[in-house]
Amino acid sequence: METVFKFRPISFSWVALHPQPKGVILFIGGAFFGTFPTLFYQYFFERLFDEGYTIVAMPFRFGFRHWPIAISLLKEQIDLREKIAKMADYLNRTEQGKYDAEIYRNPQKYFWIGHSLGCKYITLLEFFSGEKWESILTKCAKDKREGMLMRIERSVNMIPLEERSIKGQPSLLIAPDISDTQSAIPKPLAFIAKFLDKKGWGVLPTNAQTKCFVEGSILFQLTGLISFEKDTIAGNEKDKEGDVFWFIGQLKSENKKFPILHKELPGKHLEPLGSQLGEKIVDFNPFDKFAEPISQRKLEDVTIQFLYELRQREEMLR
Repeated sequence: METVFKFRPISFSWVALHPQPKGVILFIGGAFFGTFPTLFYQYFFERLFDEGYTIVAMPFRFGFRHWPIAISLLKEQIDLREKIAKMADYLNRTEQGKYDAEIYRNPQKYFWIGHSLGCKYITLLEFFSGEKWESILTKCAKDKREGMLMRIERSVNMIPLEERSIKGQPSLLIAPDISDTQSAIPKPLAFIAKFLDKKGWGVLPTNAQTKCFVEGSILFQLTGLISFEKDTIAGNEKDKEGDVFWFIGQLKSENKKFPILHKELPGKHLEPLGSQLGEKIVDFNPFDKFAEPISQRKLEDVTIQFLYELRQREEMLR
């Protein structure tokens, strides 16, 4: 059976089913570009599909309350596990295919990949998977504690207790941006961000609160990180004010069971974007390069390597 890279709408996501996948990648991108992931991340997805992964592209969801958005991704994964399996069964009946349906029902076959702000949602889910998340949140959020707990409880209300976790599912963060109100609104309108925060209408959890969550957690054992040398949004390994520099410090901390899995590559924040046109990757992005030769692009090779290493680590922790 010919393996065809093709996205199908399933639930609220776009899914490219590999007939015999080695794993399932759940992807959430950044603002705007992540809203149309199959268009803007086309080459990245196709390379991972060709490597043997089923790709689930979750459209970016904008909002200032990030806990409900993060938990909605968990709900989507739970929903997709059965729906993708049923789609595979359907294709086996109607197209005489040889799709492996059972792999989709196994939570341990899933990976998370985030780009930019999408990484924040994955980070919140990882933190939420720890046993002491509520006490850590109470310490970190302080006066915002009650509102956050209420939103979390309201969001997870319909999720069975045993499903409220992504523990055992490796994650790869690409140019992570732990956005808050200041970074969500253009700098010329910074006064609006200050007004929203003062009124309690700004982004929650904030950048500082999210970092506090991670610092108090013993998880993030199966987290990889890819950064870019000229990234002025997430920063790089030398930018002490950036989120990348902070994440590197966390992934090197003493409570981690494995050495840090990190690679800094040439490029800017939007490096993952692009479609193949001949022997070049074209991203049509006026804020970045217009095109680059495929031979110079390293992101997909590093991603594939990291996914393999993260799965090896996950198996060691079982």
